[in-house]
Amino acid sequence: MKTPVILLCGLVAILIVSGCTQQPGPASEPADDTGWTLEAVDTVIEANNRFAMDFYSNLMGKEEGNIFFSPYSISTALAMTYEGARGKTADEMQYVFYFPGEDVRRPGFARIYNELNQANAAYKLSTANSLWAQENYTFLDEYFNITESYYRGKVTNLDFARKTEESRQTINTWVEEQTNNKIKDLFPEGTIKPSTRLVLTNAIYFKGTWVKQFDESKTTDQDFRISSDQTVKVPMMQRADDKAVFNYTETDDLQVLEMLYEGDDLSMLILLPKDDDLDSLEESLTVENLSQWRDGMRSQRVNVYIPRFTFESKYIMNDNLKEMGMPTAFTWDADFSGMTGSRDLYIGFVIHQAFVDVNEEGTEAAAATGVSMMETSAIMIQTFLADHPFIFIIQQRETGNILFMGRVTDPR
Repeated sequence: MKTPVILLCGLVAILIVSGCTQQPGPASEPADDTGWTLEAVDTVIEANNRFAMDFYSNLMGKEEGNIFFSPYSISTALAMTYEGARGKTADEMQYVFYFPGEDVRRPGFARIYNELNQANAAYKLSTANSLWAQENYTFLDEYFNITESYYRGKVTNLDFARKTEESRQTINTWVEEQTNNKIKDLFPEGTIKPSTRLVLTNAIYFKGTWVKQFDESKTTDQDFRISSDQTVKVPMMQRADDKAVFNYTETDDLQVLEMLYEGDDLSMLILLPKDDDLDSLEESLTVENLSQWRDGMRSQRVNVYIPRFTFESKYIMNDNLKEMGMPTAFTWDADFSGMTGSRDLYIGFVIHQAFVDVNEEGTEAAAATGVSMMETSAIMIQTFLADHPFIFIIQQRETGNILFMGRVTDPR
């Protein structure tokens, strides 16, 4: 019998809207048929993946060391925000997130939501959305109807104005529950303010095991090159047995390994640069190249050595998103009149926090986003020795939808 589930991925997307006070209208029942098509789903996934590459590119110019984030979480949170954006604000958000038109975007997100919530005996994968609105503050019925029909986000009324701390704790409790208690106190004291008018939350949870688990007794301390002049000892997991068969490809500059999770629907891709040249890999990292590398993979024997690693990350995304092309949403010139009918809301800050633990049994990961408005050769056996910085991606295998993405420069 397999070791019990060990892959847990939770991610949360939060939107806090601050503005000037009013009552949310009734939300419609979730639609059973949103008119989705394969083209719509593919278009939304491509948009998410392009944003993933853009945001990674922006981060690598600012962040030293490890990187980890969930593009799906961020895209979902901002897609719900985008539904209420108008004019220049909407144009800039569309530019950054590549959002397609509503006839494609809405059914595309709805279908992905349904796919992520399909029951599977091999693993658990679910996503949830919720909206928290200031009671007695008037929002447009149409806006809440759209977020529930296509994003399955139901509205709960809170009193941010008079019960600020109680409201903060209510939302944080929901976040903890949806991420299996991996993201605690997402909103620290003082971050939910009396001027908060709306909070949108998105959570995704994944729990499973590697198809080919590592034997913990074979994990040994080995060298990992953080840089050309610095080496550290890390616990290195290994699979070098006859059953170590993985999807693999390589180029002159890169090795690519795919490790499957139970159920074969999800996997982790590891992009390992040759000659320790992470800079060149990052410069060549595009949706098109990633697709080409995935298409070139073949099942074969590979001696795999991967460090066990655990780390956390947190990003204040305001400057990132402004630099990427959407500055107006953070100013008083913002137009989110699609939420309330008037231009009284703007984004105060965007925070993304994530956690990842990769071990012999599998992976545990959680992420949260707070937006405040206020993926044959049997003769040769390859060796995949990840003893220097690499990039990793947790994806849906069939579609290539990137759920998590990161960089390991120091596994300690």
